[in-house]
Order: sequence, then C-alpha cells, then structure tokens
Amino acid sequence: MEAVEETRWLTAEEQQTWLELLGVVTWLPDAVDAQLQRDAGISHFEYQVMAMLSMSPQHTRRMSEVAALANGSLTRLSRTVDRLEKRGWVTRRPDPDDGRATLAVLTDAGWQKVTATAPGHVTEVRRLVLDPLTRTQLRQLHEIATRIRQVLRPDDCRPTLAAPDSP
Repeated sequence: MEAVEETRWLTAEEQQTWLELLGVVTWLPDAVDAQLQRDAGISHFEYQVMAMLSMSPQHTRRMSEVAALANGSLTRLSRTVDRLEKRGWVTRRPDPDDGRATLAVLTDAGWQKVTATAPGHVTEVRRLVLDPLTRTQLRQLHEIATRIRQVLRPDDCRPTLAAPDSP
C-alpha cells in the first residue's frame, strides 16, 4: 500500500502571496483589453496575434505556432484571423514547406495598425506593471515570471523579442 503524502497547506505568507498573484492574473488581462478596445478598437488577443506576426521574419508564422504563443485554440485563432482578414490586417496562405499547414501573414495595413496601436499599449503596460516597480523588482519579476512559465510551459513556448525598430 502506497503512503499518502500529507497536504502541504499554505502558510499565511504563502496564502497572501498567492492571493496577490491571483488578483494580478485575474485583473491585468481585463485592464489591458479595456485599453486596447478603447484606444484601438481591438481585443488584446487580436493585438497579440498581430504583434506576434510583426515580430517574426516576413511578418509570417504558422497558425499552429501563433495559437501556441497566444495560448489560444486553433479554433479561436481561426475565428480571430477571420475578423482580422475582414479588416485587411492579416491574410492566410498555404505553407510552401508543408501543404498541411497554414501561414498567417500580417499585411501592410496590419503592420500600420500594430505600429499605431503599440504606443498606447506600451504606455498602459508601463503604467500597470513596469513603472510601479524598482529596477531590482523588475529583474526579480522577470526571474519569477520565467520560473513560473517554465513550470507551466516547459517546452519554452514564448514569443521572441521584436527587432529594435518593431513595436
């Protein structure tokens, strides 16, 4: 018979830390989404899709890669890309290296939308997350977020940094 491991209950400090983090992951997406809706007429997910395309070579990625990076299902991504295509910001085409895959491509109009939207988005990210922190806290947040992400997504699925002239 296997020994049952005793539950390691949270200490008061751990519980307070968990509740603070839970508040951040609950309320931050809504705050970012509200700014993008108000200022650019797009959702955070739509912006995320276009920004990920803007950070890739030739502004192109496989749909499956975009879905993984955005943490969305292929179905959700497909519906989102449908809306972005109707606005002229993204197109789809078959992947020449794999006929089973589809590429999402940011159009010139999509690039203009991303670059017009990025300043307001960055301002809000700074206001909500970065500016309240000291330089030391920012480094600590980076380390903490990286460690948590590595547990959540050990496959290292994350967006790459944009080129210096990209949003």
